[in-house]
Formats: sequence, structure tokens, C-alpha cells
Amino acid sequence: MVQRLLPDPESEALLSLARDLADGELRPLANRHEADAEFPREVFRVLGKAGLLGLPYDEEWGGGGVSYEVYLQVIEELAAAWLSVAMGVSVHVLSCFPLATAGSPQQRDAWLPDMLGGELLGAYCLSEPQSGSDAAGLAATARRDGNTFVVNGTKAWITHGGEADFYNLFTREPGTFGAAGVTCLLATADTPGLTAGPPERKMGANGSTTAQIHLTDAVVPADRLVGAEGEGFAIAMSALDSGRLGIAACAVGLAQSALDLAVDYAGQRTQFGRPISQFQGLGFLLADMAARVQAGRALYLDAARRKDAGLPYSREAAIAKLVATDNAMAVATDAVQVLGGAGYTQDFPAERYLREAKMLQIVEGTNQVQRLVISRSLTT
Repeated sequence: MVQRLLPDPESEALLSLARDLADGELRPLANRHEADAEFPREVFRVLGKAGLLGLPYDEEWGGGGVSYEVYLQVIEELAAAWLSVAMGVSVHVLSCFPLATAGSPQQRDAWLPDMLGGELLGAYCLSEPQSGSDAAGLAATARRDGNTFVVNGTKAWITHGGEADFYNLFTREPGTFGAAGVTCLLATADTPGLTAGPPERKMGANGSTTAQIHLTDAVVPADRLVGAEGEGFAIAMSALDSGRLGIAACAVGLAQSALDLAVDYAGQRTQFGRPISQFQGLGFLLADMAARVQAGRALYLDAARRKDAGLPYSREAAIAKLVATDNAMAVATDAVQVLGGAGYTQDFPAERYLREAKMLQIVEGTNQVQRLVISRSLTT
């Protein structure tokens, strides 16, 4: 068990609750759902009832009112048990961000209690088939038609696509280009003209459904406009900063489980009359794995504390996401190596950790994009 430095007894109780739910509700289901590519909708209801789906948002809307420093450690605990669910919690919290930060009081009162309480599960629709890293290149359009917007386009790589109850749609006014003209709309799953494609067949994290969202003359009421028309790109980028911290915490949780598995196996596996952990070559490998896990944790906590203090944290979020996910990939790879042939079989979760770690280097902005964000921050 990771020994954490928490700010108060209430945070300790929250982390204990998250750990208990991870062990009791998530871990027993993970292997079957991952093997069957089955989305665990009921698990999110359980987490919602426990108050874990709206932790960093204000209590007046049904959130937990906790700091990002504590919220991200909850994400790490969940990811250590089942990455797909932890990533889903992070995406749901991300999908609530536009309304919580840019919505009107009427919108917040109407939507946030059910969103933060887990009655409604969210999706964040920014990427498109031809615009991923270049988010400003999105092409989906929203044409104002009286008291509605008529939306056309396709969103790609949408976590919870086809399973979500609400979708944050980032669109543009016809005839606009680049960041200008991007608008954020909140659409429900039953929106006329909104349909989900078949789930993507992925390398890993198959308990998390990913699909395209097709918008064909989809009619969204004008009162679902979040923020002002043309301000959607700023909302999207601000949300991604916080979302990257969620992915960094997911990466650390996954890496911690890979490390724990490797340490346990190396302590039990004997060769030449002693546990293999006693051989210096392997012991040093385990030491490097532990250092990578701890480095990722320190970086996401540092960025979270900056966010909690109201300081700029975009660069720190990019660094945390970059390092934590690259480190998770390295740790998961080394865990397979420690287990040897056993690590390459499905008898142990090491191979699953490796497949899942690869995804974390891609989502919420590829690690090449993180390097771009960091490099630009150094020269501006």
C-alpha cells in the first residue's frame, strides 16, 4: 500500500473509501470485462453513489469540493485496480468541466447535480477523424437556426461513445477557421441526428468503450450553448489541462500495479537457490521501476497543487502527463521482463498493463503534443 501524505483526516477517509471500492468492486470485475470488451455501466453508478464522480467540483452542485491534489490520488487508487474505469472517471470529470466553469447558473442548476452525482455519464467530443493533435482544425459545424443549432460532422475516439448520457460537442460556425468560431454545445444522447458508430477494436482498455459520434442535422436547443459562441476553443484547451492530470494519475496507478506485481513475483520466484530479487541485475531493475513510479506521482501532485493554488499549471500538466505515461510504459515493459515467459501470458496481468500503458501515451494529447506545449512555454 502506498503511504500518502494527505492534508486532513477527511481526505484520508476518502482515499480509504476509494481503495475499498477499488478492491471490492473494480478488481474482481476487471479481467472479465476486459476480455469481453464489456462496458461496466453499473460500476459508474456505484462510484456516483459513493460521491466519486464529481470530487473536484463545488458542493453546491453536488460535487465533493475536494482539492485536485486529493482527487487525483483517488484516480490513482482506481487505476491501480482497473484502468478503464479510472480513465472513465477522469473523462467524466473532464466532460463536466465546460458546464462547471463556463455554464450559466441556470444550466449548472439544471444539469450538474445529476452529472456530478453519477446519474448522467459524460463524454468529451473534441477530436475528429482529420483533427486530433490539431484540435483547432475541427470541421464539425453548428449552424444557428432560431432557437436551435443544427450540427453536422463526425467526432472520433470518443470515450464512452454510445454509452454516455451527455456529450460536450465542440463545433464551429460555418465559414470560420482555426480557433476562432469554435463553440461548445451540450447534447444529450437522445438528440435527434446524433448516433454512435460501432465500438473501436482496441489493443487494450477494452472495458472502456471508444466510438465515433456521427452528427447528421442534429438539433441541439440553443439553451445548451455553453459559454458564448466562438469561445469554445478556450474552454476546450482549459479542460484539457485538467484532463491531462487525470491521465497522469491513471498512469501512476497502472505503473504502481505493474511494480507491485514484479516485486511480488521476483520475491517468490527462485533460481540458483534464491529469490531472483536478490540478483543485483534484477534488483536494480526493480529500483529503476520504483523511481519511475515515484517521479510520476511527484509531478502530478506538484501540478495539482499549483492548480489548487490558482497558479498557472499548463506546462506542469503537460510535463506530468508526458513523464508519468512514458514512465508507465517503461515500468509495464520491465514488469513483463521480470516475469519472463510468464509475463507474456494472460495468466498474469503484466501483458495487459503493457497494452494499456501504450494507450496512455496517446490520449488527452499525444506525448509529442505535450513536448510541443512544454517547448513553447519555454520560449514565450
